[in-house]
Amino acid sequence: MAELYGKRYSRAELLKHVGDISQVARVKPYRLIEGPEDGVQALDVTNGSGLDFTVLAGRGMDISAASYNGRSLAWRSPTSDVHASYFDHEGEDGFGWLRSFFGGLVITCGLTYAGNRGVDEGTAYGLHGRVSNTPASNVAWSGHWEGDDYVLTVSGKVRQTRVFGENIEMTRRITTRLGTPSFVLSDTVENLDYKRTEHMLLYHINVGFPAIGEHARLIAPTLNATPRDADAQAAMGHLTEMEEPQAGFSEQCYFHEFAADPDGKVTTALVNPDCPAGAGTEPGYGVYCSYRPEQFPRFIEWKMMGAGTYVCGMEPANCLVMGRAAERERGSLQFLEPGEKREYSVEIGVLAGPEAISAVERRCQAAVAAHRS
Repeated sequence: MAELYGKRYSRAELLKHVGDISQVARVKPYRLIEGPEDGVQALDVTNGSGLDFTVLAGRGMDISAASYNGRSLAWRSPTSDVHASYFDHEGEDGFGWLRSFFGGLVITCGLTYAGNRGVDEGTAYGLHGRVSNTPASNVAWSGHWEGDDYVLTVSGKVRQTRVFGENIEMTRRITTRLGTPSFVLSDTVENLDYKRTEHMLLYHINVGFPAIGEHARLIAPTLNATPRDADAQAAMGHLTEMEEPQAGFSEQCYFHEFAADPDGKVTTALVNPDCPAGAGTEPGYGVYCSYRPEQFPRFIEWKMMGAGTYVCGMEPANCLVMGRAAERERGSLQFLEPGEKREYSVEIGVLAGPEAISAVERRCQAAVAAHRS
């Protein structure tokens, strides 16, 4: 049964109250117009819980805008949801990816490389890969009843390929339920080629104002954290604490080692204890993600407290962000054999109120305590 507006409804009870289920939950497809966004295929998803998000089928099935009760969950960059045709991968010394980095709640990095630009075995590559700048095909959306639960689904296929190169397909399915302020993003990545190929994958989950604020913090079952560079090393004492926006802030990255909970999952969250999740509610607002560490053995915290670029990223990954050459040298570079498939899944949702935040904190503390006992 769905919980809507403080009451639980069966399918039969709810349908008595509405002319159509789209009155409370729907997927709405459309195309953006004007400027560099013109022509991008998008789908707005609303599920009656207060959660709304936009899937960009024209940009790798990634999630751009997202909000809860009208309060943004994600940081949005000034590039807008720029069309994939403007992608300039090689431009500006391999940093062309930043010209189309819309921020958003989820941007996918991969599929054969992610992280920093560089040269690997004689091949130059840019920042974070191509998959987010590739339009999807076989895009589909639906809403259907499973007993008394109404389920909304968006799906599509994104293929990264070139002649004499890789041929990898990512099939994405995003699922949410009526009245539930969360969704599950699931990917199947398959090597369609007849040779082994490199495989790097990172989910760039970009949390912004008002879920990020002066007293916001990262909650995580951290056992150890390693700074990426000298700037991060200098701020190690405050790696989980957010600050006010600052002009000239130097980004900080930390590589976390986590303890899994008894369910075999890792849960992290970015929370702002000062911001209410809705009008007339107690302060406490945040975003959580939950996943299996065997799928994503790495986690990168991207802390960027810059004025205008005010964001903290939670980044589950199968790699670090030093580039493919560094991953190969370290012996941790992953590969897909011919015909091999890999499954990935992450749950992302809203934390509303102090009790919801405390529950995640207790869960993380218990996972760390169990690991160390």
